[in-house]
Amino acid sequence: MMTLDAKAAPAPLAARQSRLSTVHGVEMRDDYGWLRADNWQDALRDPAVLPAPIKTHLEAENAYADAVLAPLRPLLDAMVREMRGRIKEDDSGVPSPDGAWDYYDRYREGGQHPIVCRRPRGSGAGEQIMLDGDALAEGRAFFDLGGAAHSPDHRLLAWSYDDKGSEFFTLKVRDLATGADLADLLEETGGDAVWSGDASALYYIRLDDNHRPLRIFRHGLGQDQAADLLVFEETDTTVFVGMGEATAGGLALISCAQSDSTETFALDLTRPDAVPWRVLPRVDEVKAYPDYHPSWRGEKTLFIRTNDDAEDYRIVAVPLAAPSRENWTEVVPHRPGILVLSAHVLQDWLIRLERENALPRIVIRNLTTAEEHAIAFDEEAYSLGVLPGYEFDTDTLRFVYSSMTTPNETWDYDMRTRTRVLRKRQEVPSGHDAADYVTRRLLAPAADGETVPVSLVYRKDTPLDGTAPVLLYGYGSYGASMPASFSTARLSLVDRGFVYAIAHVRGGMEKGYRWYRTGKREFKANTFTDFIACAEHLIAAGFTARGRIVAQGGSAGGMLMGAVANMRPDLFAGILAEVPFVDVVNTMLDDTLPLTPPEWREWGNPVADPDAFRRMLAYSPYDNVAAQDYPPILALAGVSDPRVTYWEPAKWAARLRATKTDANPVLLVTNMDAGHGGAAGRFDRLAEVARSYAFAVAVTGAPEAPGQ
Repeated sequence: MMTLDAKAAPAPLAARQSRLSTVHGVEMRDDYGWLRADNWQDALRDPAVLPAPIKTHLEAENAYADAVLAPLRPLLDAMVREMRGRIKEDDSGVPSPDGAWDYYDRYREGGQHPIVCRRPRGSGAGEQIMLDGDALAEGRAFFDLGGAAHSPDHRLLAWSYDDKGSEFFTLKVRDLATGADLADLLEETGGDAVWSGDASALYYIRLDDNHRPLRIFRHGLGQDQAADLLVFEETDTTVFVGMGEATAGGLALISCAQSDSTETFALDLTRPDAVPWRVLPRVDEVKAYPDYHPSWRGEKTLFIRTNDDAEDYRIVAVPLAAPSRENWTEVVPHRPGILVLSAHVLQDWLIRLERENALPRIVIRNLTTAEEHAIAFDEEAYSLGVLPGYEFDTDTLRFVYSSMTTPNETWDYDMRTRTRVLRKRQEVPSGHDAADYVTRRLLAPAADGETVPVSLVYRKDTPLDGTAPVLLYGYGSYGASMPASFSTARLSLVDRGFVYAIAHVRGGMEKGYRWYRTGKREFKANTFTDFIACAEHLIAAGFTARGRIVAQGGSAGGMLMGAVANMRPDLFAGILAEVPFVDVVNTMLDDTLPLTPPEWREWGNPVADPDAFRRMLAYSPYDNVAAQDYPPILALAGVSDPRVTYWEPAKWAARLRATKTDANPVLLVTNMDAGHGGAAGRFDRLAEVARSYAFAVAVTGAPEAPGQ
C-alpha cells in the first residue's frame, strides 16, 4: 500500500510577522500577511518580480510536497497513462457552419493545444489551419489560447492568448488569406472581441490595473492601441462588464452584471459612430438576460429571461425600441420549481434549457405557432447542454448529452421534423463499457428539513457495505450547478473501488433559484452543513464509513473545503482544496483586489456592514483554524492567479501547520508558471488531476491498481 511520507523532509515553517488591525471593534491578528506581495499587480503580469522571501517560501513548500508525495510517483504515473489512454489524441470537434465555411477545432496526436480550423462548407477536404495552438505555445512555460472570432466577411480572425496564467489576454488580428498577423496588438484585454459589421474595427474589453473588466474600446484596424476609442465605461467597481454579438448579427449586447442584478446596453455594430444605449436598467435583486430577434412580428425584439417577479425565471418579449417593463409581453410564464437556465432565439424558434427536480431538459417553442415540445432523457442523473451556432436562420439545434456513465454525445436536432442525428460520440480509445458502471441520484436529509441531491457513479461490482472509499466533490456558490456529466479522468478512481459523488449543496441552483438564495450571504453556512449532511448520508446509506471520504473542491469550493475541515475533520480521510478561497475576511476587506467589490453581493460587504463581517469571521477557514486534529490536506495554488491569489492557500497552510495537533501533512503545491486554472496543456493538466487522485488513493488506502 502506498502512503504519504510525512517524515520525508521537514515541513516549512513560515515566519510569523504579526499584523494587527481593528475591524468593527474586533481585533484582527494576521501572522502570515507578509506572504501577500505589495507588488502583486506587477507579479500578475510577470511572476518573476515576486519578492525573493515569498518566492523562496513557495518553492520550499513545493519541495516539501514533492518529498511527501514521492512514494506516490508510480501511482501518479500510472494514472496519467490511464487518463491519456482514454483520450482520443487526434480528436476533432463537430464543424459549425457559417456562410461558405465550416469552423471547428481539432487536436493532433501528441498535441497539447487546440488547432483552430475551417474548411469549405459541407466538404471533408480543403482544411485551412487558422491557428496552430501547439506552434504558438512552443517555448512558453504557460500558454492558453483564448477567443477566436472570424470577421463577418470571413477574411480576418481576431484571436487572443495568455502566456502568464494571469488572464491578461493579448489580442491580435490574422489575415486568413496569408496566415500572417497584422500589426494590430491589443494588450491586457479580456480575450474576446466583437467585429463591426464592415470588419473595419473590433470592440474589446480592456482590463484595468486591478484586473477588472470595466471599459470597452473600439479599435480601428491599423491604428495603435493608444488611439482606440473608449465607447463604454462602468464606474461601479462592483460590476463585471461583458459583451457579445447576438446570433442574429448587427447588434452587440453589453452586460453589466452583479451577482444578484444586471443591466444591459445595446450597440449598433453597423454604424461606426454608434454609442451604447440602455435597454434594461439595473434593478436590485433582478436579473435579466436578453437575446435579439431582428424581425419578430415585424419589429426588432428582445426576448428576455428574467427573475423579475419570477424566482425561477420566466421569458418575456419587448420591442427593442421601447424596452421598458410596461411593454413586456409574457412568452413563458414563471413556474415555481422549474428553473429556466438559458434561452436562445433563432429565426423561427425559441429554445430554452430548464431544470426540474435537478434534471435538465430542452424545450423548443415555434415562434409562429407558439407550439412547444421537449427533449428529455431517461437516466437517473445526466447532463444536457445547448450549443448555439453561428447561424440565425436555421432549423437545426445542436446539443450535448452525457451522464456519469455515458460519454459525451453531440446531436443535431431538426426542430421542424423533430428528428435527431448523432454527430459525434466521445471515443475512449482504451475502452469503456457503460454497463460496468452505475449512476444514481440520492437525497441527503439536512438538519432543517431540506434534502440535498447527491449524484453518484461507481462500478457495479463495488461492494456497498460501508467499506468503499468516496471522493465527495462540492462547490456551492454563485448559483453554479455541478453537472452530472461524464469524465474519463475520474474513472481512475472509480476503477479502484471509489464511489465518486457530487454534493449539490445550497449556493448552486440545482433545485432552483431558491437553492442559490438560501446558500449565500446570511445563509452561507447552509453550504457547509449541506456538504456535511451529504457525507453523513453516504455513511448512513452504507456506501462508506467515517474516515473513508476525501472531500474535494476548488476556488469557492475550496472555501467549502476549509470550512468543513474546521467543522468536521473527523469525517474525512483527506481534503483536496484547489486554488481555495480560504482567507475570506481579509480578501473581502481589501477593495483593491480584482474580485472583492464585485463579490460583496455574493458574500456581504464586511467593510460597511458589521453583521456581514461577523458572519464571515465565523466561517472564514483561515480565521477558524483550531488546535485540533485535521486529516491530510493537499492545497493547490497558482502564482499568477487573479481570482484566488496565491497567498490565500499559502497563509492557510502556514496557520494549519502551526496550529493543528496531529502529525498529518499539510501540503501546498504552487504552480509557479500558471494561474487559476492550473496547467493549460491538456496532458499537463492530467498530471495535476492524477496528483490529486493519487493523494485520495493514498489517504484512504484504496488499491493502487484498478480492479484489485
